[in-house]
Amino acid sequence: MEPLRIGARVFEGAGPFLMGVVNATPDSFSDGGRYLDPDAAAARAEQLLAEGADLVDLGGESARPGAAEVPAAEEIRRVVPVLERLRARGVAAPLSVDTRKPEVARAALRAGADLVNDVQGLAAPGMAELVAEAGVPAVLMHMRGTPADMQSRTGYGDVVGEVARELEAAMARAVRAGVPEGRIVLDPGIGFAKTAEQSLALLAGLPRLRALGRPVLVGPSRKSFIGAVSGASPADRLPGSLAALAACVLAGVEFLRVHDVGPARQAARVAAAIRDQRRP
Repeated sequence: MEPLRIGARVFEGAGPFLMGVVNATPDSFSDGGRYLDPDAAAARAEQLLAEGADLVDLGGESARPGAAEVPAAEEIRRVVPVLERLRARGVAAPLSVDTRKPEVARAALRAGADLVNDVQGLAAPGMAELVAEAGVPAVLMHMRGTPADMQSRTGYGDVVGEVARELEAAMARAVRAGVPEGRIVLDPGIGFAKTAEQSLALLAGLPRLRALGRPVLVGPSRKSFIGAVSGASPADRLPGSLAALAACVLAGVEFLRVHDVGPARQAARVAAAIRDQRRP
């Protein structure tokens, strides 16, 4: 991977790099309500960094299937105090804001965020232009529709090929708006407008997505496809999450979005050691 600056840190090489998840929401599918208080959310972010996260992703709106949209003012109220606390405490690690709304992204960037992670691929009017003007990198995730209706939009002929084409189109749209291609990371959106079988197909087809020429981020952690395969509840999906993580590393994925940073770090290192043995 060519060097990618996120905040004060330059990411380069194969990684993998771990993005720890903090949901400052009452209704996220795995940890909703646990980090709604800004102090609890900031403490969780610091814990994830201590466990080995390379950056932290903070979200104030659940994107679980069926989730209703949160007003921008409420989303700002949830995420900005957390960012302000972390920067006031001297946290220098890269911080990401998980949002699809330009007004939330703007407020978060002013409060110290370094990266915009958008589940709708910078599709909202003005979002790509905001990212371009701010000069920050962005994660463009693939999703059809919105969290409220995305699971009714799972009609694909070739899920890997169609996701690749739609991500390529999203990247072209962002570049036209002024976002340099070198600041873009792509995410296939595991579980977003995809059935469990389609999510598994995307994980098996990751080399086709990496052929788009940009770093790839994947978030398999605790997702519903693991439950479909194993029958495990979200709280019991760590083993399945680590299996999916290892598959991502072996496929060359650079960034992994995870809830359980400590175990994920060990699994990622072992998988990376195996990956590196296969290189000529």
